[in-house]
Formats: sequence, structure tokens, C-alpha cells
Amino acid sequence: MVEATIETARVLDGPLVIGGVELRSRLIVGTGKYATNEVMVDAIRASGAEMVTVAVRRVDLDRTKEEGILHHLSPDEFFLLANTAGCYTADDAVRYARLARAAGFNDFVKLEVIGDETTLLPDVQATLEAARTLTEDGFKVMAYTNDDLITALRLEDAGCVAVMPLASPIGSGLGVVNPYFIREIKKRLDVPVIVDAGVGTASDACVTMEQGVDGVLMNTALAAADGPVRMSHAMKHAIVAGRLAFLAGRMPAREIAVPSSPSKGMLD
Repeated sequence: MVEATIETARVLDGPLVIGGVELRSRLIVGTGKYATNEVMVDAIRASGAEMVTVAVRRVDLDRTKEEGILHHLSPDEFFLLANTAGCYTADDAVRYARLARAAGFNDFVKLEVIGDETTLLPDVQATLEAARTLTEDGFKVMAYTNDDLITALRLEDAGCVAVMPLASPIGSGLGVVNPYFIREIKKRLDVPVIVDAGVGTASDACVTMEQGVDGVLMNTALAAADGPVRMSHAMKHAIVAGRLAFLAGRMPAREIAVPSSPSKGMLD
């Protein structure tokens, strides 16, 4: 019954299309920080996510090794998205994106170039430089960035197939700190806007989707939960609920009470 409800909701919405790839789920998940590979796979399946990120600088790219992440993630089941997490220069990000493609990944890459080790905020200039290089090299770039409209517009102009502004700093679990900026980015861009980083629990995911964005990417919120599989189920429902609430259009907020039933024609 629960799964039927989710599928009905998705029919009411429609697919997410990124760079020509059609996804039924608007939730994208990462693969880091899980206690075991078995828990990771169970959580990803529970989330319903189809697109899964892999930090190519932090994993063994040899799929034959059972202890490695890639051994447990079949490309037949998941759309594997190479991620340049851990890169601090444009050159490094480009190099690891190319390494991932040479190792059998597809042409999609989640571009991440960090500018500060303490906040893990992106290096905007380096991200733009790497985005231009990778798009010219045939990659379909999904770029992690801050919640700045101008940067988002420049990444779209650079050829990115999706722009991924943060909700709040990576791993913080603070939720959407600047919803206005997120809404403005979504309003102004033509490519999909996927909020990446900062979601901590299901209510954060729901509120994020209510801003009108196309999807959410998360990792720590699932992997660091006491029960990753349960949290994954919760996030699956929260993403759908937030999306449908946005599409439905909320009632106006008022500071006074308004009767929910008509006041005319009441019996004496």
C-alpha cells in the first residue's frame, strides 16, 4: 500500500530529467560514511533513489574487490554518478572526472571543488574553470555550488546540465538556511536545480522540496542516522510530500483565524 501511494504520487508529478536521463525519484544519495557496505545498499534501496554518487578520489575503483563500495553497486540497478569530492583545485577535479570515465563510469560527473577545509564551502572560481573544461571534454556536469544566484547563472552558462546549490554546509544537518536564495536560483535557471548538502532529517527534505527545486542530494543525513534504513524510508516520503505540496500550491498564510466552514445559512 505504501509503495502504491508513492507511485501514485510520482504519476501526479512526472519524472526528473537531467541531461537527457529520466529519473522517477527526485532523491539522489551518496555512498560515504556507512558502517558497512550492506547497510549502505539497504539504505539506498529503501530511499528509492536511482542516481547514486561515488566519490572517485576516496574509493577503490576496482569493482572485483568485495570490500570496495563499487563491488556492491551494480550499474544495472543504479545510475552511478562520479563525484569529485575531496578535490581542492580545478585541475584535480578534472583529473579525477577523467579517471572515473576511464574506469567505466558514464559521462555524468558531480563536480565539487572545495575552497575551505573548515566550512567545506566551494571554490567558485575553480568550480567554474573545471565546469568549462569538463563540458568541453564531453562531460555532463552537475555542479555543487553555494546559494549564490550569480554563480548559479554562470554555471548554467558554462554548460552544466544541473546546478546544485547547498542548503547549508556539508554534513551540518541545518536544513535550508536561505530559502529565498534557493527559490530565486530555481526561478531564474532553466536547467534542473538540485539542492545538495545540509539536509538533516525528513522535515528538512520536505521544506527543501517545497521551495520548488527539482530534487535533493543527501548522504550524511542517511549514513549518520541511528537507523539509516528507516531514515531512508522517511526521506523517500518527505521528498514526494514536499514536491506535491509545492505543485499543489499552499493556502495563503494569515495572522487571523478564518472559519473552515461557511458562516451563511447556519441553522438557528
